[in-house]
Amino acid sequence: MWVIIRSLGYFVQFIEWMIFIRVIMSWVRTNRYSAFHSFVYNMTEPIMSPIRELTFRYLKTGPIDLSPIIALFLIRFIYRVLVSVLLRVGI
Repeated sequence: MWVIIRSLGYFVQFIEWMIFIRVIMSWVRTNRYSAFHSFVYNMTEPIMSPIRELTFRYLKTGPIDLSPIIALFLIRFIYRVLVSVLLRVGI
């Protein structure tokens, strides 16, 4: 069971780092056609896109993109819920 929880934790940390890197890449000038940029974008866009649509639609944030912050909170919340479920089930 601890192997599953630890693997899930590593995956969550990986996704969180990808989101941080994407935020930093949006602040500095990078080559948008590089393999690294495409990799980070492809890893984070399935998470960020639905959150971005919801924030722009319901929170009306304008030019401010809060989706990375909300994504990080949601990922961490889902991780904690999954860990607690796994610990209760006792796989």
